[in-house]
Amino acid sequence: MVKALVKDPVEILKSLTPEKVDLLHATIGIVGEAGELLDAVKAHVIYNKPLDLANVLEEHGDSEFYWEHLRKNPLVMVTRIQALQDNLAKLAKRYENYRYSDQAAQSRADKATPDNKT
Repeated sequence: MVKALVKDPVEILKSLTPEKVDLLHATIGIVGEAGELLDAVKAHVIYNKPLDLANVLEEHGDSEFYWEHLRKNPLVMVTRIQALQDNLAKLAKRYENYRYSDQAAQSRADKATPDNKT
């Protein structure tokens, strides 16, 4: 089944553009740095090691680098401020008065369709 459903890599290669490769590069970078940050936090939380704040800050900086890379991609072209404003608008719809509740988190009003289904 997997072999039948996996997209032919030759077809993927044919559809690549420099912008798509750049987008993939940025996204791989974000995920890689998130994994490195997770390892640092895991060592602290699970193994009770002291939090390596220098490493956390390093991974945060590396992550910010790749997020900026993503934002500058010609297929994305958004500023950090625009991304943050969009996120605030989404959270304002989801959480009345910016107050967390399990019910609001589950109903996700920002994702509701016109017939009020998520």
